[in-house]
Amino acid sequence: MAGTRAAIRYAKAILEISNSKGVAEAVNNDMKLIASTINGNEELNTFIQSPTTTVEVKEKALLEVFSGVNGVTQGLFHLLFENKRFEILEAIALEYNKLSDEMNGIEIAKVTTAIPMDAALEAKVLAKVATLSDKKITIKNNVDPSIIGGFILRIGDKQYNASVANRLQVLKREFSN
Repeated sequence: MAGTRAAIRYAKAILEISNSKGVAEAVNNDMKLIASTINGNEELNTFIQSPTTTVEVKEKALLEVFSGVNGVTQGLFHLLFENKRFEILEAIALEYNKLSDEMNGIEIAKVTTAIPMDAALEAKVLAKVATLSDKKITIKNNVDPSIIGGFILRIGDKQYNASVANRLQVLKREFSN
């Protein structure tokens, strides 16, 4: 992603400011909203990336789209306006979320399931997570029908594969030996 180093610098600066003002959690929620909105809205993304749209128009539009955000987040929009860097807004938001999680000792567990997780499967996954990490865990669920059933859990560099597809692979290997 272009401008990732710059995005990290901006995210660190915004985190410091929001921490000093005691609004880090509110700004973290703003950043989650911004990242998911830009990611899920092709028009908004194209608008932000557009070299022909002036930074004045971009700032005004973002302040309207995200009218309920914290003052620190609005300050970020103005900083991006001054530096003409709106194209890295999504990257900044994602970096901020990552830094905020690290600061709060939260680790992301990526769980891949064949269908969206229900409460029973989530309980199973959380039980397994407890054996792999002692941090506070946030679960992100990816749905991939190709794993057939069960789940694949990834925390940092550790992976636990309890998928049906994996079990079938293991059986296939055992039979072919």
